[in-house]
Amino acid sequence: MFYKYKKSYNKVAIGLLSLMAKGYNFKLLQETIRMYEENPERQLFLWKEAENITGLAGVEQHEDYFVILHFSVNPSYQKEETAYRMLEVLREQMHSKEMHLSKEAARFLAKVRGTSDLPIPIYSDLAIS
Repeated sequence: MFYKYKKSYNKVAIGLLSLMAKGYNFKLLQETIRMYEENPERQLFLWKEAENITGLAGVEQHEDYFVILHFSVNPSYQKEETAYRMLEVLREQMHSKEMHLSKEAARFLAKVRGTSDLPIPIYSDLAIS
């Protein structure tokens, strides 16, 4: 189940964001979290299974679609079915709007699948700022 990000989950969110790409530094991760806190069109969600926060999804909402800017699953839970269950629930929460992925999110999902193919053919070329 997804929960909206709260400041009390800052360390967990930073840890999950750091899994997406190598080379992210702590300052950049903090700026990314701040971007979600300050921009009302962007929301950060944490995925919880049992008592553990196991994943993260950062989205930017638009009128007819939404873009998954950040997507991450704890390596202990990186099973394809967990990632796709997260995507399914996220799509439901976004009222079945068209879903797009940033390149970074698409690469992470491909890694979870163990392939270089993009998991969803629709993705956005948006830069993450």
